[in-house]
Amino acid sequence: MNQRRSNRAVVDGWVVLDKPVGMTSTQAVTRLKRIYNGKKAGHAGTLDPLASGILPVAFGEATKTVPFVQDGEKTYLFTVRWGAETDTDDSDGKVVRESDARPEASAIAALLPRFVGDILQTPPQYSAIKIAGERAYDLAREGELVELQPRPVTIHRLEILESAGDETKLVMDCGKGAYVRAIARDVGRLLGCFGHVTALRRTRVGPFVEQDSFTFEEIEAEGGAAAALQSVEAGLTELPCVVVDRDSAARLRRGGSLILRGRDAPAGGVIYASCGGVPVAFGEVIEGALSPSRVFNLPF
Repeated sequence: MNQRRSNRAVVDGWVVLDKPVGMTSTQAVTRLKRIYNGKKAGHAGTLDPLASGILPVAFGEATKTVPFVQDGEKTYLFTVRWGAETDTDDSDGKVVRESDARPEASAIAALLPRFVGDILQTPPQYSAIKIAGERAYDLAREGELVELQPRPVTIHRLEILESAGDETKLVMDCGKGAYVRAIARDVGRLLGCFGHVTALRRTRVGPFVEQDSFTFEEIEAEGGAAAALQSVEAGLTELPCVVVDRDSAARLRRGGSLILRGRDAPAGGVIYASCGGVPVAFGEVIEGALSPSRVFNLPF
């Protein structure tokens, strides 16, 4: 019996999408796969349907670099409305607590340092956290009371941009796993006025920033898809790089370790090797040698 061959194209690289409000991250990836006719794709960090902003999407060999992008620092711009807490901690949810109190900007600013640094944060009930194999938001939608445990997250910066009346606009730089919605919930509770997120935009994920992004309209325009496609190496730019010759590249691709020579050779940590401007492999430097954990099947 003949198997039907896939007619999808081989696409390798990154596309930084400016995701619109109202679309899930999965829907966004599916639409991009149709545009590029790509075989394999995945995103680096979920954005809620309520949120807009950059969603880095990896195609083909670039999917091997997703963990490095996903673990990178993120920046969010968001608006909190005071006076009500919702079950989803955003404007899509049902109001569960209300208050007539409205906080002064000075009171908000005085609390924010408590949320900067390495903190414990309880994720929202409606989140993608898995509990016994089930997503928390699926359990919550079924009416099940989800008991989520606090998790360590890192917040590098949390500042007020503007505050007036019922709303405050803020900016947050954070590491992996931090929830903006949880910040709005927890600050609102401490202030005694409650709060929830009404607008959220992500402007940075690891090496990718807002200026790198393209809207669907731009990508679908003539020549837009090619213009939006970045190299596989774009997902590795926050790692140290060593340049190797073709013989060394071939050795790494076969899974062999490579002794690093020269005064600029990294002494340890995770790095990647490049040959002729093409990534070859990445892995950990152990006792002066690069031991590849993943290799790239790209021509050089």
